Amino acid sequence: MAATDRLRTALDRLEPPPRAVDWSLFAFVVAEAVTGLVSFTVGVPKGWPLFWLHRALGVGIVALLAWKLARVRRRLTDPGLWRRSTALSVLTLVAAVGALATGVAWVFGLDVRLSYWTLLSVHVGFGLALVPLVAAHASTRFRLPRRVDFERRRTAVRYFTLLAAGGATYRLQQGVNDVLDTAGADRRFTGSQPREGTGNAAFPITSWVADDPDPIDRDDYRLRVDGLVRDPVDLTAGDLAAGHETEALLDCTSGWYTVQEWDGIRVGDLLDAAGGVAAPGDAPEADSDPEPAYVRFTSVTGYRWSLPLEEAADALLATRVGGERLSHGHGAPARLVAPDRRGFQWVKWVTRVEVCSEYDFGQWVVTLVSGFD
Repeated sequence: MAATDRLRTALDRLEPPPRAVDWSLFAFVVAEAVTGLVSFTVGVPKGWPLFWLHRALGVGIVALLAWKLARVRRRLTDPGLWRRSTALSVLTLVAAVGALATGVAWVFGLDVRLSYWTLLSVHVGFGLALVPLVAAHASTRFRLPRRVDFERRRTAVRYFTLLAAGGATYRLQQGVNDVLDTAGADRRFTGSQPREGTGNAAFPITSWVADDPDPIDRDDYRLRVDGLVRDPVDLTAGDLAAGHETEALLDCTSGWYTVQEWDGIRVGDLLDAAGGVAAPGDAPEADSDPEPAYVRFTSVTGYRWSLPLEEAADALLATRVGGERLSHGHGAPARLVAPDRRGFQWVKWVTRVEVCSEYDFGQWVVTLVSGFD
């Protein structure tokens, strides 16, 4: 009993003031959303600290939410204390519990699909919904933080402890996965689970947002290579079967990864087929003297992504996977294979390769609206 009392006293000392809990919840949720979204663009192992931070923040939210609920539980359980804003509070709680529960289930290896969505996709949906809900909930009882709520030394200790506990909890969870040999034991640092096999059937057909074009007739297919090149050219599907092979890992943001042998044509060879990258002033389609810096890959749907010129030259425009011709769902007649990039950057159904001088910020907008009529 004495040990329980000491633990409770320690937890009471760790608990921030009520106003600090409210503002911390908002800050942690926003940070969780930002780290989650940024992690979609990270495909190399050196980016692991971002994923650890995301998971540690999640454990911190659990603690903050527990403190919050301990304080307001009577407002939720006693109908006589309900206000107009109570419905918003309940909705926010549902989104928070949904995000936390699906995240925990995913890291322990649970792999279920809800219609078109993996459990990880549902987790992302809850997380994105939680940000505006927490903001709206905070506005119903808006109170500016006071200096005493965030006393410097004590606050630093509290939040360091929260994040350290989060990291330790995640490491413990990894150990449990290894001991029990769950599906989560073979995950990459990104959280993605493996898909084994060779060829089209080895990994799921997924599309970012709403991309779902009709199959492209190979006989009618043309790939336009233009922009800052010396001699823009249109190529057929047959022109792309150059027989260049590379083994590359595709890590999809819906939560799976696969290692496949991809076959097609190097993007550098594509650019050579268009006379090579033009020096400033040499490109026939340029109105000024821009310096070539990026290669933009555009899908038949309008979806697009750009790679730096040097990286793009070594990328592959694939027509085959695992010795099989690409299926429509996997991007036939040709899709981009960009090692160390996440799956949403591997543009499918590529119909245009364009050398550009400036970074394409508009591609971020296109990824959200592509495929919608």
